[in-house]
Amino acid sequence: MPDPCTDTPRCLVCGGVDLTELALLRDLPLACNVPCRSEAEALGVPRGDIALTACRDCGHVFNRAFEPDRLGYDARYENALDFSPRFREHQDRTVERLVERYGLAGGTVVDIGCGLAGFLRRLCEAGAARGIGFDPGRPDIREEPVGTGSLTVHGRAFRTGDVPEARLLGARHVLEHLTDPVGFLAMLAKGRGAALYLEVPDGRFTVERLGIWDLVYEHVSLFTPSSLATALALAGLRGTPPRSEFGGQFLWTEAISGAAVPVRPDDGLLAAFAAYPRRHRDMLEGWRGFVERRLREGRRLVLWGAGSKGVTFLNLLGLRAESGLDVAVDVNPRKSGTHIPGTGQRTLPPEALAMAPPDTVLVMNPEYMAEIDGTLEGLGIRAELVPVSGREAPYP
Repeated sequence: MPDPCTDTPRCLVCGGVDLTELALLRDLPLACNVPCRSEAEALGVPRGDIALTACRDCGHVFNRAFEPDRLGYDARYENALDFSPRFREHQDRTVERLVERYGLAGGTVVDIGCGLAGFLRRLCEAGAARGIGFDPGRPDIREEPVGTGSLTVHGRAFRTGDVPEARLLGARHVLEHLTDPVGFLAMLAKGRGAALYLEVPDGRFTVERLGIWDLVYEHVSLFTPSSLATALALAGLRGTPPRSEFGGQFLWTEAISGAAVPVRPDDGLLAAFAAYPRRHRDMLEGWRGFVERRLREGRRLVLWGAGSKGVTFLNLLGLRAESGLDVAVDVNPRKSGTHIPGTGQRTLPPEALAMAPPDTVLVMNPEYMAEIDGTLEGLGIRAELVPVSGREAPYP
């Protein structure tokens, strides 16, 4: 396995050495998705660096400074997105496609890194007779009825001997956490004929559309279509051409065992690598200036989205609670009353805004713009909505 921290680094996917440095991000929270119970805890969280590096051989992007032993996942890890109707719509479309394409009705499906098993439950409700999940950060769930089938969750990591007789193996938002993604995929290739469904953050959203707020320490990798296809090929898997989803933020593919060839990145991606360092710096300066101007004008700013994007935005710009941007909003009730790692802002539910209506809402994920607009209208709040992710800073 290539070591991202050696003096002669190699790509985590293809092992290549034709690498280029994109950016160095210092002192980011190690865990964006572990809400803090107090401002003091939030300000004292462990931190690490991201040495963002791109491979010109396969198009992969990874954190050369990643130290896997510093991370751990437990029951406090909270990254559920399905409190949002827009996200549930995306999830349900995926479930419907997989059930129909792979004839999952009456069959077994495995979800690796299942979290709270929301996706797995939807597959069972849609007809899968047996759903089996694996996640080291969750407690065991002994077999329980779901729809006409049953659900079981093992609170541990998936292992080679766990490959069952299943029609589908799913690993959604798992690969980006692993330092040996090809080895993991090679293990899944032994899945007794089961098809494989993979979903990861789309690295092009970061390097081409400047979705830099998706950069978190927990993700050692950002996959692009060429690096995901290459990882599959090197693992002995033949995949469908990777496709983008959810406003260009997610990348997915389906694969089966079989021979395939590695894929080279296209010229557009290589050009994006070359331009990225300057664009990254300009992006930070532009958004820092935008927030400072709004605060000088006496505007009340709130940030909507207390997940990875919001945490990275506040930390990269150095915006602590005392800056004037002191509130984050999130629809996930399990985050209500917690604090943002690294900067300390308190997270509130949307209805709390009625007590102190904002003038400007920084929307961390543009996919939720219509949903947020409708929520604010229902609360009787008229505010400027500014989409942040995947766009240049607005001027002024």
